[in-house]
Amino acid sequence: MGKERVLIIIPAYNEEANILNTYKSIMDYNKEYKTNYKVMVINDGSNDNTENFLQEFNVPHIKLVQNLGIGGAVQTGYKYALENNFDIAIQFDGDGQHNVEYIKDLIAPIINNNVDLTIGSRFLKEGSSKFKSTKIRRMGIKVIAFFIKIFTGRKITDPTSGFRAANKSVIKIFAEDYPNDSPEPISFVKIARMGYKTREVAVSMNERVGGSSSITSNIWKPMYYMVNVCIAIMVTSFIKKKRR
Repeated sequence: MGKERVLIIIPAYNEEANILNTYKSIMDYNKEYKTNYKVMVINDGSNDNTENFLQEFNVPHIKLVQNLGIGGAVQTGYKYALENNFDIAIQFDGDGQHNVEYIKDLIAPIINNNVDLTIGSRFLKEGSSKFKSTKIRRMGIKVIAFFIKIFTGRKITDPTSGFRAANKSVIKIFAEDYPNDSPEPISFVKIARMGYKTREVAVSMNERVGGSSSITSNIWKPMYYMVNVCIAIMVTSFIKKKRR
């Protein structure tokens, strides 16, 4: 790897059970492997002890005065990356699901100037990840991937993955405009329609160790999410934008 400046964006909403361990895993990795990944936690209006923990342990973070949702929190991180001239920005969940050791695999194609956006996939390689989410959500992921293939011509196995890396061009786009709803699949469609190069990278993910997912909290939410995403994919695909 070269001297690229890499920022890890961690959106966090009520992640008191996970955020310190997540941050520590990155710092420990930096120390062991002599990497210099920077971290910016976006505290998305948490009403638990997340902010207290971030302050007490001097974790670099931005405190949002109200909850903006995952889209707004991640966009805040991209704005920070743009304003501070980072070469690569990585989305990284604060709930313990993502493994820092796969970051090198995510950023390698970008550093080699092969692609503009990489997506960490649990499904790209058989057996690459023990945790693959619930059956109903996996079904929804397959339907979303099917719609993306139809409207963009690109095959993607894990369109809802929040483990991604973006180069400077994509950082600028996401800093200016990032979806509030269904941000991962919709932003992928947007980038694909603009002609940017994308690639999936096989990763392993963990089951979250605390808190709960808003999507999988009951049986109807994943179905509602899937339908909304598919509609949004169709709408987004008809909005033609030129590559910058």
